[in-house]
Amino acid sequence: MLMNNKLGRIGSALVVACFLITAVSCQKTEKENFIDLGTAPAGGVFNPVGVALAETLNKNKGDNNWSVTAKGTKGSQENIRKLTSGEMQLGMSNSAISYFAYKGEASWDRKHDIRTVVTIAPNVAMFVTKKDSGIKTIADLKGKKVVCGPAGAGFEMFIEPILNAHGMKMKDFEVKNNTQNGAVDMLADGQADAAFLGGAVPASSLQRACNEMDIHFIPFEKDAIDKLVKDYQFFAKVPIAKGTYGDLNVDYQGLNVGSMHVVTSANEDDDVIYQITKTIYENRKSIGHKAAEKFINKDNAARMTGTPFHPGAIRFYKEIKIWKE
Repeated sequence: MLMNNKLGRIGSALVVACFLITAVSCQKTEKENFIDLGTAPAGGVFNPVGVALAETLNKNKGDNNWSVTAKGTKGSQENIRKLTSGEMQLGMSNSAISYFAYKGEASWDRKHDIRTVVTIAPNVAMFVTKKDSGIKTIADLKGKKVVCGPAGAGFEMFIEPILNAHGMKMKDFEVKNNTQNGAVDMLADGQADAAFLGGAVPASSLQRACNEMDIHFIPFEKDAIDKLVKDYQFFAKVPIAKGTYGDLNVDYQGLNVGSMHVVTSANEDDDVIYQITKTIYENRKSIGHKAAEKFINKDNAARMTGTPFHPGAIRFYKEIKIWKE
């Protein structure tokens, strides 16, 4: 009888132990964090950088039980909408588009409660045309056919302020839409008179344009650049040395029209964003994309571009003493 009771107690203990093991196992499974990182269509820089960041987070997750997937999207605007709807947790974006989304201005119909995780590479872009087009200044674009990025990509959010600073509006010329490579094709065959091209320097679209045509880099007016940099945090002066592109025979005062950065929803967990920021920064030298490896650094990663940083990211940047109040 005593033996039976003892065996019964042992059996009960085993059942409880098995139950606890199963519960812990289930708990671990339930805590696995599936993270989607929105990128952009193939052909631009957002897609490869997003893929490289996802791979870096997965390879170096340590005790973080996450699985990060880079997902192709239409770009900044779609990523921001999916962040605020909860469909995604991270997204690549142009900081000019993020700025207006956060404020609910420009073409946004409401405020989007997003936060910055890390600032990456500058997007240095400008208007270019064929040397024989007769277009020498931004004012000369009036009445012309100008390619202003893919339809729905949000290029107007940084092109419109540039034009305004030069005393113009987008309605002053005929807007054409295409990818960067498509814009070069349109310039080459005469479907467009000018195009707004750029990216991380040197931008492949500008290199290709100079290889296939004689290109004129339309200059920004000094007073216009000064006003843009003063009025908007996402604009910044970026000098481009002559020779950077085949047809650039003089030093050119370029303009960062909105850095590439990673954004998230304000509602994302502080600890998760802290760990994501920490993992990206500590493994920045092995991300596998030159733009990310070069610009995720102590001077640029925590640089404000107009959209507030997430508290989790701020905590990490304060720990490593690169946060500027």
